[in-house]
Amino acid sequence: MNINVKILRFDPEKDKKQHWETYQVEASPGDRVLDVINHVKWYIDPTVTFRRSCAHGICGSDAMLINGRNRLACKTLLQDIVKDGGTITAEPIRGLKVEKDLLVDMEPFFDAYRSIMPYFINDDAPPAAERLQSPEDAERMDQSSNCILCACCTTSCPIFWVNGSYLGPASIVQAHRFIFDTRDAATQQRLNIMNQNTGVWRCRTAYNCTEACPRDIPITQLIEEVKRAVMYQQA
Repeated sequence: MNINVKILRFDPEKDKKQHWETYQVEASPGDRVLDVINHVKWYIDPTVTFRRSCAHGICGSDAMLINGRNRLACKTLLQDIVKDGGTITAEPIRGLKVEKDLLVDMEPFFDAYRSIMPYFINDDAPPAAERLQSPEDAERMDQSSNCILCACCTTSCPIFWVNGSYLGPASIVQAHRFIFDTRDAATQQRLNIMNQNTGVWRCRTAYNCTEACPRDIPITQLIEEVKRAVMYQQA
């Protein structure tokens, strides 16, 4: 199939604003968006800039706006979004500063992530073997453990677009993973963080985050669970 790959370009050294550039590429229906953008960079225009790493939907590096929706380029097949002779569009994810082309500054995203203390905290003396947990308790945090920090959810959130201080869905999901870990001892501290004006109460339940997640995590549901945990703490 022959398709047009339309990329929103921006070079801070010479551009005052973003602009579209279109490239014609021959591809197979089973190719991924990442494959055709790689083709553009390797064979047509080496100045095209974007992030990628594992190319298998694990690292979360290649999140971008594809045909108007947040997706991972490495998990999006051409056959699902374009027909022969059609056009695909690629834009940087929203709400974060564009450094160049499809590359955005991820530091505000990771600052929010670090603020929820995304690590195990337990000062009790370690047991002789593992810190045991029942299958039921482990299942409680199964879904939030699947987050790969790609930022698809956070940068699809309209609240995050207008209020960059909002922790965002990804950070709340990461907090969920530790709040409901029965082996962790910092639940109270994380609930206090979630209860701040930058935390869960900024969420307006738009469901954009759930629709954007490439790992099919029910993000809105997990945010609601954290909200209930905060309310139960205050009761």
